[in-house]
Amino acid sequence: MKKLVWLMVCLLPFVPATVAQEFNHFQVGAFADYFRSSDTGGTNMFGLGGRFGVTVLPHVRMEAEMAYDFNREFSEAFTSTSSGGPVSFANTGVRTLHGLFGPKLELGHGRFRPFLEAKGGFVNFMFDSAPPGFNSFANQVDNLRAHNWNGALMPGGGLETTLGPVGLRLDVGDEMYFSNGTHHNLKVTFGPYIRF
Repeated sequence: MKKLVWLMVCLLPFVPATVAQEFNHFQVGAFADYFRSSDTGGTNMFGLGGRFGVTVLPHVRMEAEMAYDFNREFSEAFTSTSSGGPVSFANTGVRTLHGLFGPKLELGHGRFRPFLEAKGGFVNFMFDSAPPGFNSFANQVDNLRAHNWNGALMPGGGLETTLGPVGLRLDVGDEMYFSNGTHHNLKVTFGPYIRF
C-alpha cells in the first residue's frame, strides 16, 4: 500500500501535463473577419469564417480556414450653396471569399499564448447584386474557378487564451494576394474555438 501511495505522489506532477494534452489534438473555431482592401482605397469588408486545425508537433498546428466577407456599401453626398444635400447609400456588390492553409507555431504554454502563422491559399473577389446570405456564399464557392481568384499568402500572428477546451483567439496579418503585382491588405479575425 505504501508503494502505491508513493507511486501516486511521484506521478502527481505529471497530471496537469496529461490533462493539457487531452485537449490539444484538434481545434475547431468560428470567427468574425475584417479585411481592409488596399486596391479600393481602403474599403473595410466584414464577414464570417471558420477554421479547423490538427496538431502535427507539440507546438505546431496545421490549419485550414475559410471566410466570406459580405458586400460593402458606400455613402455619397453632394453639397449645394443652400443646403448640405442628401446622402445616398449604394451597394458595391463586392464580396470576398478567402481560403487559407498553413502552419501555426504556438510560442507559449500558459493560459495566454502568442503564436505566429504563415498561410497560403486564395482570395476570390466577386461582384453580385443579390442580397448577401448563404445562397450567395454557395454560388461563390461553386463558381470559384470561373471568377476572379488570386493566389494569396498571409504571414501573421496573434494571441489566444483558453479555459479548458474552450478558448478565444485574435489573429492579425497581412493577407497579400498576387494580381499584376503584390497587393497588401490588413486582415483581422476574432472568435471562439474548441480544442479536443
